Amino acid sequence: MKHEVVETNVGLMMILIVVALSFGTLVELVPLMFLKETNEPIAGLKPLPALELEGRDIYIREGCNVCHSQMIRPLRAETERYGHYSVAGEFVYDHPFLWGSKRTGPDLARVGQRYSDEWHRAHLYNPRDVVPESNMPAFPWLFEKELSGEMTGKKMTALRAVGVPYTDDDIAGAQAAVEGKKEIDALVAYLQQLGTLLQTRR
Repeated sequence: MKHEVVETNVGLMMILIVVALSFGTLVELVPLMFLKETNEPIAGLKPLPALELEGRDIYIREGCNVCHSQMIRPLRAETERYGHYSVAGEFVYDHPFLWGSKRTGPDLARVGQRYSDEWHRAHLYNPRDVVPESNMPAFPWLFEKELSGEMTGKKMTALRAVGVPYTDDDIAGAQAAVEGKKEIDALVAYLQQLGTLLQTRR
């Protein structure tokens, strides 16, 4: 029988498995590339300003996305705890995406404006001061290091090349918007804008 030929030939079976998986992947992913909801930003979405962009890079550098996801699934338990479920149009300008699936800490997709700047600063300086049971590490060095802004405009230029609509004025003013600010200022600014666009529309 034909299936015996496949089952007894490991090389042929591996090739057919790869073909089947490739076909299945294409069937699932290709239609998404042409859907309006996955390619167009939601109403009001703008690229991150210079300070928030630097804050996002600090967020990635410090490994925050390793323990915190930024993707609320459309499940009742998640929407009741975190807020509106995540939609693709929110992330059109994100490079790389920070969705994640690991939740050592809570999801941060809608954390923006839920706490004051002072709360975030205290939490990042020593998490146990505000959440006694927290196992999150402290980040006191963020309060000491200053940003120069030398690379901010170049980052914006690179992001513009992949479709993020930064203007020439955004790029020209990037260094001045960031220079002299502490890393903690940038990180808090980034956290405070997360998910606020859909929060206000709920």
